[in-house]
Amino acid sequence: MNHDFASATVLLLLITDPFGNIPVFAHALREVAPGRRAWVIVRENLIAFGILVFFLFAGEAFLRVMGLSGTSLQIAGGVVLFIIALRMIFPREGGAPGAALPQGEPLIVPLAIPQIAGPSAMATVILLASQAPAQRWEWVAALTVTIAAGAVVLLLAERLQRVLGERFVIAMERLMGLILVAVAVEMLVRGWRMVAAGG
Repeated sequence: MNHDFASATVLLLLITDPFGNIPVFAHALREVAPGRRAWVIVRENLIAFGILVFFLFAGEAFLRVMGLSGTSLQIAGGVVLFIIALRMIFPREGGAPGAALPQGEPLIVPLAIPQIAGPSAMATVILLASQAPAQRWEWVAALTVTIAAGAVVLLLAERLQRVLGERFVIAMERLMGLILVAVAVEMLVRGWRMVAAGG
């Protein structure tokens, strides 16, 4: 799948899943003073942005060091996205998000990593960079929009849950998961075509 700014932004939004992060952030910020919660949300999003930009620019070097081909990354990325999408559509019962989170104000873990900049997001930015290295600054712009949009959703999480209701938030996450399944299948199909073509 060849990406442009718009499709990369949508893909990154689906993967970072801001609606799915609402319960985790709410749980992690329970013991944080209400006046500091907005700052913590912004800080964690900025940290995640920095980490993903690093992987975006270090992607090709990472592939070379690990001896990975673009084809293997394409297939692996499709498999990971497919699993994540299924979990978004069919969440585990009884598994309260963030049930084992550390006490106190969170820093980097578990909000910046892995909730925002998780393995799938890292793999996706590496894949984008490996497929179109000349468009790196376009990917940075897409990443900027993604992180900004995610931060806004999280900053407005309490209002969204109150105004739209818990069911709407859950429905949005299911919808994002369904779209991500289609993206994952496309990635897998493209990867197998590359294998069949000897790529």
